[in-house]
Amino acid sequence: MTSAEAFARVRRREHRVLALLALAAAATVVAFCVIALRGNWEYALAIRARKVAAMVVVGSAVAVSSVLFQTVTNNRVLTPGIMGFDSLFVLIQTLVVYFFGALALSSADPRLLFAGQVVAMVVFAGALYRWLFDRRSRDLYVLVLVGVVCGTLFSSLSSLASRLINPNDFVVLQDTLFANFNSVDRDLLAVSAVLVAVVSLWVVRLFPRLDVLALGREHALNLGVDHRSVVNQVLVAVAVLVSVATALVGPITFLGLLVANVARQLAGASRHRVVVPASALLAVVALVGGQLVLERVFALDTALSVIINFVGGIYFIALLIREAKR
Repeated sequence: MTSAEAFARVRRREHRVLALLALAAAATVVAFCVIALRGNWEYALAIRARKVAAMVVVGSAVAVSSVLFQTVTNNRVLTPGIMGFDSLFVLIQTLVVYFFGALALSSADPRLLFAGQVVAMVVFAGALYRWLFDRRSRDLYVLVLVGVVCGTLFSSLSSLASRLINPNDFVVLQDTLFANFNSVDRDLLAVSAVLVAVVSLWVVRLFPRLDVLALGREHALNLGVDHRSVVNQVLVAVAVLVSVATALVGPITFLGLLVANVARQLAGASRHRVVVPASALLAVVALVGGQLVLERVFALDTALSVIINFVGGIYFIALLIREAKR
């Protein structure tokens, strides 16, 4: 087989995978909206459409941010969650309950809470980037390591504060710490969709340079890519995407790890023009399909994030074992 034939074969496989994933995502969304639809169809469809929209926005944000983060760190077992975003979200929720009580958290203006959480997470990420990565003597892995330390610190502070609040407030707090697509505010969903769309379109122009960046820092520099500039832009985009998704529904730790790696395996390529949309489509299938199975098949009231984190945790261990054998 000539190189031109091999190249054409790879392209056909990429197109086939994207088409199948798009078909699966569309079928899953339609099935979620129409299966077991009873009573007032217009009312029920509006509720289901809002849940689907929330899952599409969150799934896309998590998938895009995970692929980009793995590219700049050149490590496929890392996700933006390791930087402490999830832990900071939990800490904010815990401190609100600790200082003001669970009633204040449940009755707070969701728009104010959403804005405060997004701003806090973006400021935290921006401070880390400027403090550590914006200096020429620092390394990207130092940034990741400090993010891990900050995440551990946030988790410890959250654990300490949760031990000091009363049991009734603690129960309410626990309910808010699981990703929930059932009660997403309509206005916040619209704002989140716009933010995710704008940031995703903004990073599309970086795809060719990210393909080179995936070869490694030295190769990227030799091929004329401004490594620091591209990484800085990607880190800012990742911070915004993860902050918006987490503040909207709550943390889903292992979703990004799952969809980014499975998308690469399915596509058989590392081009971002293929991997990023494939990851986003896989995230939609996983979230909408998982919620469909939970609600319609098993009639369970369990948070979908619990199932995803369980499956993702097993997949994470399998990845570590496979990498260790290489």
